[in-house]
Amino acid sequence: MEQMHEAKYVPSEDVVARMIEDELIIVPLVAGIGDTDDELYTLNETGKAIWSRLDGKKSLRAVIDELATEFTAPAGEIEKDVLGLVGELTRRKIIVAQSA
Repeated sequence: MEQMHEAKYVPSEDVVARMIEDELIIVPLVAGIGDTDDELYTLNETGKAIWSRLDGKKSLRAVIDELATEFTAPAGEIEKDVLGLVGELTRRKIIVAQSA
């Protein structure tokens, strides 16, 4: 788990993300992204706050720390949300770990 905290992630080159009417829409560009072909993904406010920080420069620990100073939720809850979303987006190949 500690190794995941130090990892840095970026959106996959196989997706495009766009803001449409205050909603972040993630569109897979190739088959095999997500669970089914032609599936769109949207993120809630928490997801958008996490997504916007996945720039390949910040570790997940830095993302968690930034969110903890920005929001009033308990740090443990923020950490759980970040690790959960990153785990799910990685599993679906929507984001990838940035190579060193």
